[in-house]
Amino acid sequence: MIRTAGIEKRYQSFQALQPLDLHVRKGEVFGFLGPNGAGKTTTIRILSGVLPPTGGSLAIDGIDMATDPVQAKARIGYIPDRPYLYEKLTAREMLEFVGGLYGMDAATITQRGSELLEFHGLLEFADELVEGFSHGMKQRLSLSTALLHEPPLLIVDEPMVGLDPRGARQIKQVFRDQAEAGKTVFLSTHSLDVAQEVCDRLAIIHRGRIVAQGAYDEIRTRRAEGAGDLEEVFLRILEEEEDDKHNREAI
Repeated sequence: MIRTAGIEKRYQSFQALQPLDLHVRKGEVFGFLGPNGAGKTTTIRILSGVLPPTGGSLAIDGIDMATDPVQAKARIGYIPDRPYLYEKLTAREMLEFVGGLYGMDAATITQRGSELLEFHGLLEFADELVEGFSHGMKQRLSLSTALLHEPPLLIVDEPMVGLDPRGARQIKQVFRDQAEAGKTVFLSTHSLDVAQEVCDRLAIIHRGRIVAQGAYDEIRTRRAEGAGDLEEVFLRILEEEEDDKHNREAI
């Protein structure tokens, strides 16, 4: 579903993202983890077509992002870490606007939109302005807009921020349901317990470079045998990477 070959990002002399190779399969939830400033958001913006890479290539569902960006982006539902919603629209109008961008017919937008609003507990607020929504309600509306056109790939940056336990549980189930339906979820999160619970495979990025990748048990066996959970695995790997960096600098 996602294939990258050496994608990188430079800002003048600063290398924000080292050449990165990823293969994310259909029908899986793929976790993308890293500390602040590691390159997660830069990577996600490149994968979603918001930010062009400095080098390398990217294909979404077999479609090259550089040569056919419209078709590649049409296969993506994207939820950034700070979702932007038009707050002077109602929730229903927001869905109608997004559906129009994807060329959906009015009847499908109405039916699918109502189903999503009901599922996310927003149907009774469908005709209220978004500006009056709580942060959690806005998160659920953002997820509804991303799922409206039934994309084969959902890219999500920090989806659990501001959600109550019930909302978080519901969204985790949405991710698993998407994977079981043969679709793909690319998930970036600081909530390591969430990643361990819902992700089939993981990648850890540090200082713009992928330092571990695979199923949780594979990563733990290779890099942190005996660790109790993903949080311990994650912290051990970062400590090792920092130690290696200091040792190289000392030579």
